[in-house]
Amino acid sequence: MIELIVADRCTECGACVEVCPTNVLERAPSGPPRLARVEDCQTCFLCELHCRADAIYVAPDCDRRVAITPDEAVASGTLGQYRRHSGWDEWAGHFPNEQWLMETVFRRAGEAAARAADADDERIA
Repeated sequence: MIELIVADRCTECGACVEVCPTNVLERAPSGPPRLARVEDCQTCFLCELHCRADAIYVAPDCDRRVAITPDEAVASGTLGQYRRHSGWDEWAGHFPNEQWLMETVFRRAGEAAARAADADDERIA
């Protein structure tokens, strides 16, 4: 789930806003985009893939938020890790594309959505 945008790194290009399939992010009048609907995040990592400034931290847990500060995100060395390991943009040819690793994340997200839908159906019935 998307956790934060490191303002010091963000170039305000808006690529993350454009690619988010669930409109989690909104452009702000100034500064980095705003995390407007975090609960809608699918943990697809598209925002991180398209952030050339490596300013976005997406935690691999799609079920719950993970508390992290910008300083902790920078110190962790994980900013841009998914971009690098995916061989995206400037990393093409330097790292093998490991997109297949997302299968587990997408499966867990699908299972969580199915459980939520089943719970809603039971409440209605």
